Amino acid sequence: MWRDLTSVTPDITPAFLTAGLTAHDIFCLPAAGDPARFGPPLAGIGKIVCVGLNYLDHARETGAEPPAEPIVFLKTPETVIGPNDDVIIPRGSIKTDWEVELAVVIGREARYLDSPAESGACVAGYAISNDVSEREFQLERGGQWDKGKNCETFNPLGPWLVTADAVPHPQALGMRLWVNGKQRQNGNSADMIFGVDHLIWYLSQFMVLRPGDVINTGTPHGVAMGLPDKPYLRAGDVIEIEIDGLGRQRQTCGKA
Repeated sequence: MWRDLTSVTPDITPAFLTAGLTAHDIFCLPAAGDPARFGPPLAGIGKIVCVGLNYLDHARETGAEPPAEPIVFLKTPETVIGPNDDVIIPRGSIKTDWEVELAVVIGREARYLDSPAESGACVAGYAISNDVSEREFQLERGGQWDKGKNCETFNPLGPWLVTADAVPHPQALGMRLWVNGKQRQNGNSADMIFGVDHLIWYLSQFMVLRPGDVINTGTPHGVAMGLPDKPYLRAGDVIEIEIDGLGRQRQTCGKA
């Protein structure tokens, strides 16, 4: 049964995360009808911090050396769309790619944490992220990765924000992705090079993580760039994604 949160908050915002997602008894909230559309499960995102090459098998399939420290880049909050909204292939794109990722939503400020053991208290919850990427823009057009990561609609998020207490083992989640019904990715968050706690601690040494920030923690093997036939996304393709306990996404690709 769906519950209506509007008597408590108009949206899931950083301020609401700070107050505590679990501070309200959801069973006392009125019932709601089935949603016509899932929007992103978080409003007012401050920043999206992404971690590249965080799975050994993904690093190998791209021909890269496994990193000695986390590779960090940013996506703008404007890339975020609902989990079932259309992904738009950019103009001139021939190498738009998919990436199923575990997204971590920050619920408490993380600043110069002393150790990874402090990280768990900073997590509000988890969600599915599709870190859509244009590989030519990212790797062949000069500069850093930003051009291939920040095209419109390049971060479907959701469908739900699952509170941290409901995900006791974030390093043991199966992650799967299909394109046009063919499975392309089948991994597990246990295979991260740098786990969630380490990433939060590490990032807090370089930036302040605040409530409403999102961390995309990397993708397992099976991206188009790493496959022999390089089956990059085209208009009309359908992407389906799921992570254990976090729901499912479905996007149809359109054309800018």
